[in-house]
Amino acid sequence: MSESASTSSGIASRYATAIFDLAKENKNLKMLESDIDALSSALEGSEDFSSLILSPIYSRDEQGTAVAAIAKKMDVSDMLGNALGLMASKRRLFVLPQLLNELRDLIADEKGEITADVTAAKALTKAQSDALAKTLKATVGKDVKINSTVDEKLIGGLVVKVGSKMIDTSIRSKLNSLQNSMKEVG
Repeated sequence: MSESASTSSGIASRYATAIFDLAKENKNLKMLESDIDALSSALEGSEDFSSLILSPIYSRDEQGTAVAAIAKKMDVSDMLGNALGLMASKRRLFVLPQLLNELRDLIADEKGEITADVTAAKALTKAQSDALAKTLKATVGKDVKINSTVDEKLIGGLVVKVGSKMIDTSIRSKLNSLQNSMKEVG
């Protein structure tokens, strides 16, 4: 891991732990979870917001004012809004995506859940997603939340990532394996 990525992760982890502990202490985990979802959607949907948190061009005051306005407009809890303001004043807004991921992980852990990133050749139906979650729950021992994406290059099958484990049953992977073994023979 690069030094800057490690530093970003450490900063995000410290802020996430503090925010999570405050939310848990005040019994506001549900509100925090909805705030996280709203901020994640805003980050994904707005280049301007992403630019604001990542660009060194904006001053601390400009970032603080903008983030306060965004938090107010999105009706983000005061606790998270204040944390964003503090992050802006310390020039730490660049870790916001990692912070949101860390908070999601802490909340999921508190609920006894784990997220599985699933990539499929075509969109999973509700029944398929539920069956996969049930199978994974039997394996990992926790409730599994499926985060699915579509990658048509897989041809068929699934790539499932749960924590540090990855299961690749895609046809693309099997074809690559077959191609490699054929190279070894000839």
